[in-house]
Amino acid sequence: MFRCMRRTNIYLDDAQTAALDEIARAQGLSRAELVRRLVDRGISATPADLESDLAAIRASFGVCADDDVPPRGPDQRAAHLARVRRG
Repeated sequence: MFRCMRRTNIYLDDAQTAALDEIARAQGLSRAELVRRLVDRGISATPADLESDLAAIRASFGVCADDDVPPRGPDQRAAHLARVRRG
């Protein structure tokens, strides 16, 4: 099926370009086709999508309650947050 398309230029940083290329390669798509699919997904998203996502998050609360996770002290939390902030 032929689709009428218009050329659009966007500026992406190196990390965005690399991530798109990696995903496109893994899915056997061109970067342009992947971007079109992502745009379609974003355009079709509705508030209901958000509600279903939030419902899934709420339903998963407490799933790991029985897992044995050692408690972290305040310095471990600070060290973790520092690592996250550095990227």
